[in-house]
Amino acid sequence: MKTVSLFGFLFLALPAFAETDAQFAKANHDYAQGNFKEAISGYEALVQSREWSANLFYNLGNAYFRTQDFGHAILNYERALAVDRHHPETDANLRIVRDEARALEMQPGWLERYLQVASVTEYSIAAAIAFWVGAFSLVIGRFARQRSAKTTALSIFAFAVFAASAFAIYKIDNTQRGAAVVTGKGIQARLATADSASSVLALPPGSEIRILSTRGDWIYAALPNDLRGWIPAKDAESVRL
Repeated sequence: MKTVSLFGFLFLALPAFAETDAQFAKANHDYAQGNFKEAISGYEALVQSREWSANLFYNLGNAYFRTQDFGHAILNYERALAVDRHHPETDANLRIVRDEARALEMQPGWLERYLQVASVTEYSIAAAIAFWVGAFSLVIGRFARQRSAKTTALSIFAFAVFAASAFAIYKIDNTQRGAAVVTGKGIQARLATADSASSVLALPPGSEIRILSTRGDWIYAALPNDLRGWIPAKDAESVRL
């Protein structure tokens, strides 16, 4: 039933900005015609050429879902949300595909949940506006014949908003830096860098992890349920490109 529900609203985002070229249009056409593997190739070519947008990752996630590749579908939905936290439909698609794949999720701390109300772009805009409002207020106060308490309060408030926004950007950037998604199938996180090592946790495709370090062909990661373990590097991809 969940799959049917997903089909009910899983549609293509329209081209925007750099995506208005023929390659994006062709990939959309392939998707609409049911040629999902060809659509994936077209979208992935745009990703490799760094033509990134929330629409591109959203469409790519939809195409991967149609081929039952839940790991890459979830990966690209998360990339879409990393670009635009409020991208329409992506949250709903992501929740449904996670249920379908039984993917495990990392549980964010209270601060991370609080900061998720906005994206890095939105915090950056807020920081820029607050900085210039604060700077302008200081200049006005400096050259005014009589310093206004309201002007002083405005400058203090503006710089406080600037500092809070800068902190939010730092925390989100630090969290996203190690975020990754399991894309392989039948993956077991292990105690050591060997296939024969004891299993820590089974990770269905689409499960979230946070990369802590790498050693050769293995990555050491924070796992759901507050666990740690090693998984093959080829079986996970970073959300951040």
